[in-house]
Amino acid sequence: MLVYRFLFLLALTLLATNLARAEDTVSSPPAEKPPPATPVEPTITFSFVHVDGPYIAMTFDDGPNEKLTPRLLNLLATHHIKATFFVIGQNVVEHPEIVQRAAREGHEIGNHSWSHPNLGKMSDEGVRRELKKTEDAIKSATGARPTLLRPPYGSISGRQKKWIHDEFGYQIILWDVDPLDWKRPGPAVVCNRIIKGTRAGSIVLSHDIHPGTIEAMPSTLDQLEAKGFKFVTVSELIAKAVPETPKPHKEPPAVPATAGSPSPRSTIAPRPNG
Repeated sequence: MLVYRFLFLLALTLLATNLARAEDTVSSPPAEKPPPATPVEPTITFSFVHVDGPYIAMTFDDGPNEKLTPRLLNLLATHHIKATFFVIGQNVVEHPEIVQRAAREGHEIGNHSWSHPNLGKMSDEGVRRELKKTEDAIKSATGARPTLLRPPYGSISGRQKKWIHDEFGYQIILWDVDPLDWKRPGPAVVCNRIIKGTRAGSIVLSHDIHPGTIEAMPSTLDQLEAKGFKFVTVSELIAKAVPETPKPHKEPPAVPATAGSPSPRSTIAPRPNG
């Protein structure tokens, strides 16, 4: 009799234990999976690069020019400066030896279209032809395809940037210093505008097809060097990019109420036109 009673109590104990475990299993919700990380879109467009150091990129558009570009290359070689040339495809075909020299001397060659049209107003197929013909001309002259595009006039839509980047792999390069040398204001003005506007991380725009620009470069480079700037190609500048430190948010100071200050309810809205 005692044996049956012992077995009965043992069965009750096991049943109660199993029920408790089942309740714990039901009541404990499954661990939630963390939400997937949002992929960071790569930066496609650059007009300035945040860098840790006095690095800048000098860029020259619309060449090569038969007489002026070699003069500029001679000057850059004297200063041991590497620049970036955004070339026109038609000019590359006419003077491939100049583009070949620039690449051989360590300068970067970028695509600036075949005939300098406004890409932002063209069809995708028209843009594609402009870029592909120029890319082929650059590759034929230098043996390497370009990785940078500067759209003529800086005209390009956001949608165009994306499909051009996806199809050609180009980064879109604009600028933050523009001396407006195409207006031919004179060498001194071109020089002063560049010196005044350039800061660490600047991408400086100018054109190696205007005599005044070439005449401005000796003094411009001398003054930039005197300020401690170091010259790199655009791709080198981008490679030196560092994240910007967010500025701390400051709360505006509280304005103490004075006896003569009207309450918000008593403020009278001004009437239109006075």
